[in-house]
Amino acid sequence: MYKPNNLILRSTSSLIVFILLGFAVYLLLAGHNSPGGGFVGGLTTSAAILLMYMAYGEKSVKKILPINYIYFIPLGLLIAVLTGLGALVFNVPFLTQSFGIFHLPLIGEIELATAMLFDLGVYFTVFGTTMTIILTIASDQE
Repeated sequence: MYKPNNLILRSTSSLIVFILLGFAVYLLLAGHNSPGGGFVGGLTTSAAILLMYMAYGEKSVKKILPINYIYFIPLGLLIAVLTGLGALVFNVPFLTQSFGIFHLPLIGEIELATAMLFDLGVYFTVFGTTMTIILTIASDQE
């Protein structure tokens, strides 16, 4: 079993994980208008969590994040498909985007689009798939 013992990796990974997670949220939110979105955001989140696994070991991370990543895959697929089917309710083609500008207290005007929901579904699917594959391969090596 892998037991990390690198002080430099542990001390720098704490900061790097939060930077990666913040960047992943940015990619997810900017994705429906710019390159990026759910796919790259999911990969970036996976990289952050895997860095924690490398720095602290499996037991420590599982205490902090007791998550079965495989459940993110059907959740993401469900969100993506329901977003696409939502367009059919309004008699427009599958996956047609809709958006609106809303006024939120303390924030101001914000544009919300259905592409954001689709990106969220892709994000969950990619995150769940990546984590499940890598952790399954890692567990087979023990």
